[in-house]
Amino acid sequence: MIGVIDYGMGNLGSVVNALSFLGAPVRVLRGPEEMADCRSLILPGVGAFGDCMANLRRHGYVEPVQAWIAEDRPLLGICLGLQVLCESSEESPGVDGLGVLPSPAVKFAPSAEFKVPQIGWNRVRAVPGRACPLFRGIPDGTYFYFVHSYYLPGAEGWDAGLTAHGVDYASAVWRGRVAAVQFHPEKSQQAGLRLLKNFVDGSGE
Repeated sequence: MIGVIDYGMGNLGSVVNALSFLGAPVRVLRGPEEMADCRSLILPGVGAFGDCMANLRRHGYVEPVQAWIAEDRPLLGICLGLQVLCESSEESPGVDGLGVLPSPAVKFAPSAEFKVPQIGWNRVRAVPGRACPLFRGIPDGTYFYFVHSYYLPGAEGWDAGLTAHGVDYASAVWRGRVAAVQFHPEKSQQAGLRLLKNFVDGSGE
């Protein structure tokens, strides 16, 4: 069973619909006690970093998710679900993230050429020497759909995909059985479905 974490924020419907289309067993979790029935987790997210962390704490998810990741169990973070893996974010000073990635999320610097937030399709390039299983069968440089103002500059030992929007940044991270992407695979047509299928297959569902 794939558990989609519901903490009051996130595009749950699109994620669940995409997984159901793939024939994957999926369940929206109403609390951390339901994680026991799952083999893998998806941590979606839209909105502000501070609100997300407050809701995760309010629903009792912080320590169980940290323990899940420490045990190297399958987890996929999506969009804000990547950023909250960071130690902190410029969006919400003084708010601790989950602390999995030893780096803060920072804000894009707007310019005439690069608008903030980044909204739309952009390429994801593979990190040399990092054959992330999420991208199996997906050509290097494939376009995915992004909506965000903050980004992860990089995290040593985790970077798996790079995207350029004024600066190069880590649009996908991966280590062991834990991964996260800044883009929305559930909104990225066939490439996004293939990425989700790779996660489903890799988690043994």
